[in-house]
Amino acid sequence: MINNDILRRLCKIFDFNDEKIQAIFALNQCDITTEQLECIFKEHDDSAYQELSDVQLASFLNGLIVEKRGKKDGSDRPAELELSNNIIFNKIKIALALKADEVIAVLELAGLSLGKYELSAYFRNVNNKHFKTCSDDVLSTFLTGLKLKFNS
Repeated sequence: MINNDILRRLCKIFDFNDEKIQAIFALNQCDITTEQLECIFKEHDDSAYQELSDVQLASFLNGLIVEKRGKKDGSDRPAELELSNNIIFNKIKIALALKADEVIAVLELAGLSLGKYELSAYFRNVNNKHFKTCSDDVLSTFLTGLKLKFNS
């Protein structure tokens, strides 16, 4: 999925305004100006469109974890240089403190049925033989399910 779309959808789900979005980025020492944010939220075909990097999205997701769950003792978690759908899915799950049954329920709200073992394959280490790559469709369905859960 496109990072900008993920950010846009998450902000819509949680009804974050620009100030809140910037504050969440700042929780992971990532400064985004209002002008940058406007460009990030523009449509892809707009000449002012600015692509959200993996590091920036990782910073937002790490900030979302702090926002939703509180700051952990110790140093801040550095933002990943590269993101996969699996990492994004896991970070959102952690931020919302969702257990496997709750994730399955969110997916079912959006019309996707997965068992616990199928779901756990997305959260395994990439070197594990049972690891499964999270497709754009699964991540998009999860975001749709979150929208239905939080905006109904």
